[in-house]
Amino acid sequence: LSGNGTSMGGMIVDGGKFDWTNGKFPMFTEPDESYHGLVYSEAFGEKAYIMKARAHLMKDLGTVMSPLNAFLIIQSCMTLSLRVNQHCKNALEIAKFLKDHEAVSWVNYPGLEDNENHEMAEKYLNGNYGCIVSFGIKGGIEEGKKFIESVELLSHVANIADAKTLVIHPASTTHSNMTEEEQLDSGITPDFIRMSVGIEDVRDLIEDIDQALKKAID
Repeated sequence: LSGNGTSMGGMIVDGGKFDWTNGKFPMFTEPDESYHGLVYSEAFGEKAYIMKARAHLMKDLGTVMSPLNAFLIIQSCMTLSLRVNQHCKNALEIAKFLKDHEAVSWVNYPGLEDNENHEMAEKYLNGNYGCIVSFGIKGGIEEGKKFIESVELLSHVANIADAKTLVIHPASTTHSNMTEEEQLDSGITPDFIRMSVGIEDVRDLIEDIDQALKKAID
């Protein structure tokens, strides 16, 4: 919501119509020892999720954010719709650019027509496909690290959805404590780059990405 990395904010929207007993959510179907063995799905049915949120999140985190966080978030909400549109517009342009780049082996972005999720994205996302673009750099882990070291405008940060464009090479950072097999099981390949596209001028972003890619495979 804030778009500047200063505060985290969000909301829980629960329609109360989901089947939490489908075998995938043991936190709702097994006894909660902190509440005398309460089984949320049995006690509350389709309202199990929101009741657990009240019992745990509300108790642990409270219901009211700090005044400063509230101020920062409400200020940022004034430009939220403008920012989201620019995030998505930039991301699509960058995904198309990467798709044709000689240093890139694959691109994953639902806005691309050949993406396996494009049809679903068209149905649900109203032409805005999000700000996350992932791609594979030719070579592997060393080229991925060199790309990150070579960007100048982009920021090497693990966050997402900031107004700035953020980029990370998970295999050498967030998932570096895993074995290669564990990384692959988690969908992390050695060439994988994750980019959270910001709202800067897309021409500047593409120029920076291009020069970093060329340095990485040089």
